[in-house]
Amino acid sequence: MTIIRKGQEFSSCSECNIRYRAVCSTCDHDELRRLEDIKYYRSFEAGQPIMFEGDEMHFVASVVTGAARLSRTLPDGRLQMLGLLLPSDFIGRPGRDKVAYDVEAIQDVTLCCFRRKPFEQMVETTPHIGQRLLAMSLDELDVAREWMMLLGRKTAREKITCLLALIGQRIATLHLQPVTDGLSFEMPISREAMGEYLGLTIETVSRQMTALRKDGIIEVKGSRSITIPDLADLMAETGDDTDGGMLI
Repeated sequence: MTIIRKGQEFSSCSECNIRYRAVCSTCDHDELRRLEDIKYYRSFEAGQPIMFEGDEMHFVASVVTGAARLSRTLPDGRLQMLGLLLPSDFIGRPGRDKVAYDVEAIQDVTLCCFRRKPFEQMVETTPHIGQRLLAMSLDELDVAREWMMLLGRKTAREKITCLLALIGQRIATLHLQPVTDGLSFEMPISREAMGEYLGLTIETVSRQMTALRKDGIIEVKGSRSITIPDLADLMAETGDDTDGGMLI
């Protein structure tokens, strides 16, 4: 883990690449200035732990670059991936002293960190931050409910196409790109991690990815580069209503 001091690598909040999706997205100039006073950056290499379940929570953070996963490990060693954190996602929960899950970098990650106590004070005194944090929490709740349906009822093919659509649309939105046909992106997680997240074996994930490629639903270059030639064709495979309203 590396601590990056302000000004060493990243610009001000107003010029940040996640400025309009992160917890600070609705802040005015004075609120951003207050956040600047309590923030610092941390970077983690892929595979490095960021937080451990049960540890004291010293900071909360927004993902600036890279991807991380939330997980829990059962007593017998089995790991369940509980969430995927992409740029602009928020880590930590104001008002909670202990970390609820393990958080691990699955790509090289940079976090914009806020000291927990000062941030909690800002949540109480700054309506823009409190309201945005509530909205993000409700969005996360909606995604969790959708994911319960996905894990409990959908086929392996439907699970994988849902995940591809989720990540592809999310990355496109983050980069202010239109979510259209010919959508290309780098998968932030390996096929093994996809299996952990979806409750599938890596063999099943590989078979389904191969089938989707042969059927022309996706194009794959290397191990991580994905192109979706026709978004409607992919959405038709998810088992959802194909109205473009995929959870993001």
